Amino acid sequence: MKNKILLLSLFVLFGTNLLYAQHPGAVDRKYWVETMTRIAYPVLHNLSEGTLKKNMPFESLSDDSLRKEVSYLEAVGRTLCGIAPWLELGVDETEEGKLRGEYIQMALKGLRNAVDPKSPDYLMFDARHHQPLVDAAFLVQGILRAPKQLWTNLDKETQARLITELKKSRAIRPKESNWLLFASMVEAALLEFTGECDTQRLHYGIHRFWVDGWYKGDAWYGDGQEFHLDFYNSIIIHPMLTDVLSVMKKHGIEKEEVLNKQITRQQRLAEQLERIISPEATYPVLGRSIVYRMGIFHALSQIALFEKLPKKLSGAQVRSALTAVMKRQFDGLKNFDKNGWLTIGLVGSQIEMSETYINTGSVYMCMAVFLPLGLPANHPLWTEPYMEWTNLKAWKGIDIGTDKALRNG
Repeated sequence: MKNKILLLSLFVLFGTNLLYAQHPGAVDRKYWVETMTRIAYPVLHNLSEGTLKKNMPFESLSDDSLRKEVSYLEAVGRTLCGIAPWLELGVDETEEGKLRGEYIQMALKGLRNAVDPKSPDYLMFDARHHQPLVDAAFLVQGILRAPKQLWTNLDKETQARLITELKKSRAIRPKESNWLLFASMVEAALLEFTGECDTQRLHYGIHRFWVDGWYKGDAWYGDGQEFHLDFYNSIIIHPMLTDVLSVMKKHGIEKEEVLNKQITRQQRLAEQLERIISPEATYPVLGRSIVYRMGIFHALSQIALFEKLPKKLSGAQVRSALTAVMKRQFDGLKNFDKNGWLTIGLVGSQIEMSETYINTGSVYMCMAVFLPLGLPANHPLWTEPYMEWTNLKAWKGIDIGTDKALRNG
């Protein structure tokens, strides 16, 4: 009898822990963290050591002589844009929390090197090329997503140097397209960091997208006056509009109803993005910059991070769908070179699928999919059981109801 009680006690003690450790959400989160850090490590480690320019490879179809020089800021800005919410959770005693502490230190040391004129990894923010405006925006979008870890923890000298570098991007005139939002994003960050900004650059992009007819309906904006069928609404337009408007609302220069309406539009886009995931966990190879891989889900991941998923989507459903795509895309070594750097392609090395403006640094836009890791491990998105996604259910013959357009949005 005593032996039976002992065995039962051991099962309760260890069996429960085993079941918890193998919970689908916990397993998924571990896989996400492993995949994210695998992608981010070469960038952040080398930047922190002052060896990014020495060791980062360069691939591109471009013959632009400065494209290699701007590629480093691309890799850094886009990596931090995606990893920042996870870093913001801070250090704790869990295995993940300790790992996070290592990445926080790499990021802080790397940011110091990035803006130190004496560093071998001093990055280019100025108008010798137009590209730095883009990736200054992704860089500060990341810092705004981790204000405690990536701004407050920076020493005062590095903060001042970063502000100086960001202001250099003002000499770059953005195109009449999504590029306007890069200028707005930089100014929103300067407003948050310093209390001051170039109000014309801050407002102009928002005005064009909101007032000048660039919104086309059912959550979709044109990239300028014209509509482009690609994933830029998710990669850039919605996430930056939402983040810029959030800062503007915080500082009392934009109304809450404008931000709320933008979030409603992004929620609708999030529904659409989840619906493009096939039963086989693929998505359409459509439009420009498709080699950004899972960066095309930026808007969906951001809405999940904000805990504002539309009613039709649960966190577990989104997690399960994105995990399936992630495994389909990133399992194995086909997306990495021998030193762990991303190659240019969708699934492997497919450089002919890229535009001339794309290089090795550009493809780190895929990091944007990892934003939900900014939700703690005990959040329902990570603890709820596996759930089938919309297309998987529909093609199994399950009645999923209708898909309705956003009216008067």
